[in-house]
Parts: sequence; C-alpha cells; structure tokens
Amino acid sequence: MECKEVSTTAFDDQKPGTSGLRKGTQVFMTKQNYTENFIQSILSSIEDTKRKGCTLIVGGDGRFYMKTAVSLIIKIAVANGVGKLIIGQSGVLSTPAISNLIRKHSAIGGIILTASHNPGGPNADFGIKFNTSNGGPAPSGVTDKIYEISKSLTSFKICPDLCVNFDSIGSRTYTIDGADFTVDVISSVQDYVEMMTNIFDFNAIKSYIQDINFKMLFDSLHGVVGPYATKIVCEELGATPDSAIHSTPLEDFGGKHPDPNLTYAAELVDEMKKGVHDFGVAFDGDGDRNMIIGKNGFFVSPCDSLAVIAANHKSIPYFVANQMTGFARSMPTSGALDRVAEELKLPFFEVPTGWKFFGNLMDAGKIALCGEESFGTGSNHIREKDGMWAALAWLSILADTKLSVQEVITNHWKTYGRNCFTRYDYEQVDSVAANSMMENLTKAINEKTLFGKTLTGAGKNYTVKLMDNYRYEDPIDKTVTEKQGIRIIFADGSRIIFRLSGTGSSGATIRMYVDSYISKEDPSLEFAAAQILKPLVEIALEISQIPQLTGRNSPTVIT
Repeated sequence: MECKEVSTTAFDDQKPGTSGLRKGTQVFMTKQNYTENFIQSILSSIEDTKRKGCTLIVGGDGRFYMKTAVSLIIKIAVANGVGKLIIGQSGVLSTPAISNLIRKHSAIGGIILTASHNPGGPNADFGIKFNTSNGGPAPSGVTDKIYEISKSLTSFKICPDLCVNFDSIGSRTYTIDGADFTVDVISSVQDYVEMMTNIFDFNAIKSYIQDINFKMLFDSLHGVVGPYATKIVCEELGATPDSAIHSTPLEDFGGKHPDPNLTYAAELVDEMKKGVHDFGVAFDGDGDRNMIIGKNGFFVSPCDSLAVIAANHKSIPYFVANQMTGFARSMPTSGALDRVAEELKLPFFEVPTGWKFFGNLMDAGKIALCGEESFGTGSNHIREKDGMWAALAWLSILADTKLSVQEVITNHWKTYGRNCFTRYDYEQVDSVAANSMMENLTKAINEKTLFGKTLTGAGKNYTVKLMDNYRYEDPIDKTVTEKQGIRIIFADGSRIIFRLSGTGSSGATIRMYVDSYISKEDPSLEFAAAQILKPLVEIALEISQIPQLTGRNSPTVIT
C-alpha cells in the first residue's frame, strides 16, 4: 500500500468553536473533501518532528458518520507520519476516557468525533474536536492555527487502500511506504474504569447502596456513557441492571436530544418524581456533562453541584490523598463556589466559558476542582469535564454523610447561603437578531446608559454597579481573551449575563444567565428558583429586548 497526495479546494468555514468544528452531518458527508480537509488541517498543525512516529488517540460518541470519519482518520494519519493510533472498540470512547488515554500513553493528542449534546443522525449534527498532549481541548492558539491552515489548504495526504477493522480488540501493524504503522483497538471502558477505582472508594459506595437498598437511575440518553454506566454502576457497584437506562449507544440517540437538562432529560425527571429512586443522573452524548436529580424530582443546579462537591471534597479519597490546591468556575456560573473557596481559604479563579481555560490552571497546579453552569464538572484527574466522575463524587458524598440529595443541598444553603441561578437558552435564533442584541448591549456599555441606574422587575429594585464585556488574562501564560459575555452586575451582587454560544451548528444560540444571592438567614432561602429570580428575569428581558428582536416569547430550554 502506498500513500498519495490528493488535490483539494480549501473551505472558509472550518473555524473551530468552543469545542471543535460542529456542522450539520450533511456538510461533512456531502461537501467534497470537507472531512478530509479538516483532519489534514489538524495533523498539519502539529510540527513535523513531533508528528513523525507519534501516538494519537481516536474515538467518539457513536453518532451517525463516526465510523466513516474514524476510517478516514486512519488513512490520513498514516500518510502524515503518525506512528500509532489507539482507537476505542468500534470507534467508541467518551470524551473523558480520551483525555485519560492521551495522558496515560503520552500521546501527541486525540481526535474526538462528537457534537457533544447536539442531536445526532444524518439530518442532525456531527463534530470533530482536537485535544492536545495534556488531554484538554486545544487552546485558542492551536485552533487558530488549524483554521489558518484550513483556509489555504491545497491538498491532503492519504493511504486510500488501508482498511482497518476497528470493531474487534487487538493490535495490528502495517508497513506502509517503508515505515511501521500500528493500530491498537482497545476496550472502550477498561482504562477509564481503572482510573475511577483509583479515585473513589467503590467498596464504600457499594456497601452504602446495599445497606439501605439505595435505588438509582443512570440515564445515558443513548449516548456513549451507556457501556460505562453498565460496567461501573451495575457490575462494580452491584446496582440492579435496571439502574442503567437508555444505555445502548445509538447513532441518532434514539431520535432525541442527548442534553442532560430538565427539558431533554424529562423522562428521567418524571421517573424521579415518583419517589421510588433516591438518586438520578443524566449524561450527554459524549459523556462529559451530567445532571443530578434527587428523590421526588429534586433538581440540583449544576452551580450548586460544583459548590457542594467543593465543600465536601474530603469525602472523595482522591482529594484526601492529593492536595486540594484551589477551585475555578466559568464566568457565567453562579458565585456559589466563590463562597466555599473563601470559607476554606483556598485559591479561586474565574475563567471564560470553555474547558480549555481550566487546563493551564490545572497544569500549573493552581486548581484541582472546576466546573461550568452548563452541567460540566471535573477535577485534575484529567483535562476534561467528566459526567461519570461527577456522579461518583455525589455518591461518595451521600455515602459519607448518610444524607439525601435534597438534605445535602439545603444544608449547604444553610451554611453558605444560596446563589439562586437560572439560564435561558434561545436556540437556532436568526444570527442577525442575535448580533443586534449584542450590539445594543455593547452600545449601552460604551455610552454608560445603565451605569448607576435603578431597574425594577416584579416590584423589586436593583441598582446597576457595573456593566462590561468580560475580559480574561490567563494568569499562567498571560494570553488575553476578550468579549466573553456582557455582564450587568448589581449593587447587591446579583448578575445578569448575555452570551452567544459557540457550540451550535447553525444559526445562533442566545444564553441569558441570572444569578442572585440569598443569605442563609433569608426566609425565602428554600423558595422555588423561578419565584426568587422573577424580578431579575423581567429586567433581563427588558434590557436585552430578546422577545422583540427574535420573535421568541419563551426560551427553548430553561435551566
């Protein structure tokens, strides 16, 4: 077999977003060389001397077109001098599992085939993401380089006759153009499960589950977590087989949206409301996000989930054995974590949205726990958010405290006060309308029209203390990231934030965040979040003019 160079035409729309390149599946399938071009751009971004003979991890969430993309990566990787590919069986690997494998095998990086929480199928979404040698998402400098290469690409290298069976586990070595090329097909779950057993006390969790007949539901939404949940929850922890639901990965996620929130995981929420199960968790398509639900359908805000894990980190053996160095959260995430950091006298950092911003802090030893309001939580065991890790962290806390999910949360509020939080998502909004909203808000910043002004919603007054477009300077490498979300901060510490998401494949997604702090002595401490936040939501909609600009009277999803 020989490699050859194929002429191609560059595309101008292959700029990676927050988590890689995401487009409609048909774009990857029908635009000639679209997939090949982007794979070549990724490989060309790696220096020749580092790429030659290197190891690369490959896998994805099992969505439609993934296997075709894996086959192309194999053919293109060997032609570009890669020495070894480590691929999950049938191409399946969760995003956290890939991060672990990159670090374990000192790989040059990993190519992840996923559009995360976006729907899958021939008429839905596909995505390609590159993680670097630390196991984390490629930083802006790398993605910018990939994009620049993609805009001027004139050819790609490929070994068209190399066909590898990656459905069966085993190692295969080929000699192509005089060089050895190895493809190791491995268990999708084994390495990840081994890592989890070294982080958590599975015996303690198992004893707790069995002693009180603790009932759980792990809903994988037909995404990649299914095999991991079956292995860990049912086999390792001894839970009944019906504890893992929707656990068969499907190319179209069963025709549903693999996003763990109250809208798209409604089936789990409804089942938890029956009061039969003590603990519920839903995961997204590629396994890096999670939603925690307690008995009777008690919803745990992802912001509270992060803060609770921080406050109870000593319930997790990993953090007993390894120093808790600090915490970090994304800017739109509520301030609940800040209060824990202050109480524990540990360093705290606020970063832009995107897991890559946590990577430098973890690599420098500044933080050990971090998270985002978008249902992402993780620690420095890898360089990605990790849905299963978060679920096991919660089980560790429950086993240690012997409390219910709701009791853990309400006790946390009574100790630290409550940051009441909500997020409104307006998906697939006309891009012109979304940009008009951001332009109007930017104008208000420049002209200082809201500074010091008192705004009223549902009869309650709030005075604007600050309005800006968030800017971040990385404390490690000093790189500056600008225009990361428009913030309106009020005198009492409440916040309203507006961002355009970078994870959609078409149109625009407007995200509106509302965060309000309630002291532990406040009689409304345990009121419904919608009731507490109603005044600020009214103010936010009035300031942004979202209904008028978009024609949407309600959001697609409310968190």
